[in-house]
Amino acid sequence: MNYIHFVGIGGIGLSGLARYLKKEGFAVSGSDIKETKITKKLKDEGIEVSIPHDKNNVKNQDLIIYTAVAKDDNVELKEARKRGILTLSRRDALPLILKDRRVFATCGAHGKSTTSAMLASLVEGTVIIGAESKQFDTNMHYMASNNIIFEADESDESFLNSNPFVAVVTNAEPEHMEYYNYDLKRFYGAYEQFLKSATIRVINAEDKFLSTLSEMDAIRLYPSRDLKDIKTVIRNDEPFTSFILKDLGRFEVWGIGEHIALDASLAILASLSEMDLESAREKLKNYRGIKKRFDIIQKSDSFTLIDDYGHHPTEIRATMSSAKKYAKMVGLDEITAIWQPHKYTRTHDNLKGFVECFAGVDRLIILPVWSAGEEKIEIDFKNEFKKYNPIFANSLKKMRCSIDLLCDTKVLKNIDKGLIIGFGAGDITYQLRGA
Repeated sequence: MNYIHFVGIGGIGLSGLARYLKKEGFAVSGSDIKETKITKKLKDEGIEVSIPHDKNNVKNQDLIIYTAVAKDDNVELKEARKRGILTLSRRDALPLILKDRRVFATCGAHGKSTTSAMLASLVEGTVIIGAESKQFDTNMHYMASNNIIFEADESDESFLNSNPFVAVVTNAEPEHMEYYNYDLKRFYGAYEQFLKSATIRVINAEDKFLSTLSEMDAIRLYPSRDLKDIKTVIRNDEPFTSFILKDLGRFEVWGIGEHIALDASLAILASLSEMDLESAREKLKNYRGIKKRFDIIQKSDSFTLIDDYGHHPTEIRATMSSAKKYAKMVGLDEITAIWQPHKYTRTHDNLKGFVECFAGVDRLIILPVWSAGEEKIEIDFKNEFKKYNPIFANSLKKMRCSIDLLCDTKVLKNIDKGLIIGFGAGDITYQLRGA
């Protein structure tokens, strides 16, 4: 197969695979619904990208790989199947792409992108992750190596096709349960199968489910006893966390919060099969965060704007704790959280957690739900979140050193001081950046 076409190439997952296969010498093209920063960058890198989907985009390709959100009535999929061209979902294409590779695969409901990017700073190899590493300024960094550092996705069980040599699991908190038909046995069984398929296993052994795998041969991290003396320092307005890991000494990594120390520790333990301890300690310092994860996008003496991908209560709670610490350390008295709920099912299934995870915030702004194509579920946000007296806005507008909250074109409020942190996996990141 020499010519591969990606339906939904603008997604963070497919774009990484497309970049990788192009570097591997394949002819690559793709299409998507609309032009984005990702599709523009792909074009700049020499990949033919067509907007929007059109049956004429199907030519003489050998294989069509499509995003999980593409339906059977997609015009390109229909045309490809009519012509007898092989079509595979991203999940089903992974065995072809990752076969014969030494894959360092990380998964988990929370922290997998961060842990993957940290591991990429340690282990030499091609990097394919579901976020843009600031170290490499991309979600795919190519190296002529048999190693691949890969962010594995549990949302559709595609992590089972990731061919892990090293499997890292940050946690196994139930998420994407609509895919698993709300069957916990199937959900946890998938995690266990993922781990069993690897040669080396590294797990957060205090996770509720992972703690039950006592018979499985694995490198275990017990955060409450293995992580000691966690400290945060601010250097040139950037946060760094240092910590002592087991009996291995002190490490320092970019970021703030105990969850950062946990993610870094898992990456370190996964890397020690490849390098000596001192090399790991030094290489970890190359990590500089990933875009949209506690991403400080603007800062002045009285105003700091942070973009965060957090879209689950556990993630938001951890990041809110980090935001409070950071605000105190840089002398900001007020914290505003702007939340764009992501998916009706996730919001509905975790509503109680969402209500509690913003505890301690000075101001809560709630944007419309980013549906990600789901049917609407009625949720009484006004009543459920009444203790915060939230402001409901339709959208944001990034100003020079402030944020306007909008209802259609009317400005509801302008926020020009304190720490402002946006949460969500939808288009809030572009609103915050004025893109």
